[in-house]
Amino acid sequence: EVQLQASGGGLVQAGGSLRLSCATSGFTFDDFAIGWFRQAPGKECEGVSCISSSDGNTYYADSVKGRFTISSDNAKNTVYLQMNILKPEDTAVYYCAAASRCSMWYSQYDYWGQGTQVTVSS
Repeated sequence: EVQLQASGGGLVQAGGSLRLSCATSGFTFDDFAIGWFRQAPGKECEGVSCISSSDGNTYYADSVKGRFTISSDNAKNTVYLQMNILKPEDTAVYYCAAASRCSMWYSQYDYWGQGTQVTVSS
């Protein structure tokens, strides 16, 4: 059974930080890329970041470059998203997902977690 569990969301003031975690099970972690996506009410799903578990290559949306950092702990089958200098426009439900290779397009991902709410107040 393939499972992805996103956690670590919460309420934070603008300029603050949060670290999201994506715990995975049920598949060979090293064979997959793990991406983070976010969706606010009434908006499309937006690619945030992705990491290739096999080689460690990382990718970021322009809107989060310099503020967010993605990393993986292959021994724990877990991916993290460190979110710094948070802005109100970062408010969304954040999802982690697994694909064969990194992409910023949600349609390329077959497995999804349930999401965790991030709210940034001004």
